[in-house]
Amino acid sequence: MAAIATVKEMDEQALASCRRAFASRLLTKEGIQNDALLHSFATVPRERFLGPPPWKMASWGGYVDIPSRDASVVYQDALFALQHERHVNNGSPSLHTRGIHRLALRRGDRVCHIGAGSGYYTAIMSLLVGQDGRVIAVEFDGDLARRAEDNLRPYPNVQVVHGNGIEWPRDPTDAVYVNFAIHRPADAWVERLRPGGRLILPVGVPDVDAKGPTGLASYAGFFLFRREKQGYSAEYLCPVAFVWAEAVAGGFDSYRRLETAFSRGGAHRIGALRWKTERQGEEWYSEADWGLAFTP
Repeated sequence: MAAIATVKEMDEQALASCRRAFASRLLTKEGIQNDALLHSFATVPRERFLGPPPWKMASWGGYVDIPSRDASVVYQDALFALQHERHVNNGSPSLHTRGIHRLALRRGDRVCHIGAGSGYYTAIMSLLVGQDGRVIAVEFDGDLARRAEDNLRPYPNVQVVHGNGIEWPRDPTDAVYVNFAIHRPADAWVERLRPGGRLILPVGVPDVDAKGPTGLASYAGFFLFRREKQGYSAEYLCPVAFVWAEAVAGGFDSYRRLETAFSRGGAHRIGALRWKTERQGEEWYSEADWGLAFTP
């Protein structure tokens, strides 16, 4: 006689179906065909990384308390709070579907996830690089780093670091994925990329209101940089909204110049990252030691 499934087993089966449908919707929305990424989003339990219910979902008016304790409610393309008082969320699933896809992770890659939060997208990347790969997850906030360490125990190829993300990676790396906005790439993110290595980060400026910095970025864009045989290519992916880099100080003048560049438009024409060389052509944005150039 066939075994009778328990209620818990049926619940797990239903939740697995929710994850598969969620993953399929995300990739379809972004026009992506990527079986490994589909499997990763269909496998990692998002609810584990949000903490226990009740959950808070972000909306234009703030946060909405979700009355249901059914984990299936988190499988939608929406932001859920990790620390709502600081506007720190789990991140837009469709945006990270696009970003991680463009990061082009391969089995065996070494990747550094900067601003890992509670570790959900770290787990996605750990499955993509496989048991022969390695993910270093760096989180500045102590509470989030502790949560990430606990959440990521089932992923043996992940190391969680409680530290300042601008100081990582420490070793040559195939990919760096940054999940907070900042006004310039950190030296380690650029200079420790292996040949062919990819860096994705939100470049932007901090938001300031009458009371001071809000902790968010006002203008920011997702950028993809790649280390080529000579120099670095650059591509503007899309506008984004992220928390501002908590552990990074910057100059007011550079913030305003970068804000002006965003206001002027034309980021889609960027083709190269100038890094610690002299300016040689027209640039969308320029500093003395780096710039975003139009010429590929």
